[in-house]
Amino acid sequence: MIGLRQLSESGRLADRVMEMMLPSHVPVMVNEVLDFMSLQPGQTVVDATIGQAGHSLRFMEAISPGGTLVGFDWDKEMLAYATRRIAAEGASGVQLEMIHADYREIGAVLERLQLFADAIFMDLGLNSAQLEDPERGIAFKSEGPLDMRMNRSAGEPASALLNRLSPDELEALIFSLGDERWARAIAKKIVERRKIAPLRTTTDLVDAVLAAIPSGARDKRIHPATRTFQAIRIAINKELEGLEDAIRGAAERLAPGGTLLVLSYHSGEDRAAKTTFRELAEEGFDELLRKPQQASAEEIQRIPRSRSAKLRAIRRHTP
Repeated sequence: MIGLRQLSESGRLADRVMEMMLPSHVPVMVNEVLDFMSLQPGQTVVDATIGQAGHSLRFMEAISPGGTLVGFDWDKEMLAYATRRIAAEGASGVQLEMIHADYREIGAVLERLQLFADAIFMDLGLNSAQLEDPERGIAFKSEGPLDMRMNRSAGEPASALLNRLSPDELEALIFSLGDERWARAIAKKIVERRKIAPLRTTTDLVDAVLAAIPSGARDKRIHPATRTFQAIRIAINKELEGLEDAIRGAAERLAPGGTLLVLSYHSGEDRAAKTTFRELAEEGFDELLRKPQQASAEEIQRIPRSRSAKLRAIRRHTP
């Protein structure tokens, strides 16, 4: 856990310099999320992927005074940033628990803390700082190491995965997790190029994708490497593994009348939320949306990445 009191005065100056370098991240569908939560002062809210705390700052306003905010993130740097931002901008009178863990541990952690939540929010998307940091290797806009790990202290980087998988394994991964119809050609090109030299940078992967997809066949709406990068990132971080169990574990730590919201950006994530919510609807929960809610046309124009966002919500029965 990271407590606000742990932030030393000497560290705050360096932290503020780092914060100024991070791109701002506008939270997606924040008003819709707040409408479903119906938060009140004194309540307990869990942000399962706190990121830059965009949603959480709004949660704190609603539960102050006397509320509790529990923030999770598997990215240690983002968790530290969120802690600093909350210290500077967060509403007063809110108890804070910051936990370096991913959302698959919510159930176990809340049980250990002996907490039941009035609302739990799971935003499964990435934030701007992660996308735009070349050292993370998640995006293709600038060259960086092929890493892609959210928790860079564990697991293998993307370069290791790309340089060891067989052509068939690469094709299956890129097709199933990226919905990329050129998966076979891309896999073949990756294998060809790694025979000459291992793929080490984001540029290496972008160049392989561009060499595999004919210019006339490229989707004009998105960069040709978008789907491949998405697929590799999901695989590296095992983002779909255990997701249904994570959603169920979170739901089981809701207080009576508590609400769980899942905001997803990938068909596999939304499918996991849909399946689990349908099961929970038979076990003492009310599914609040039969179809996922999407961002308004105004928000999509203002925040283009919200175009793929899908929000689902479920509420625990009140005895």
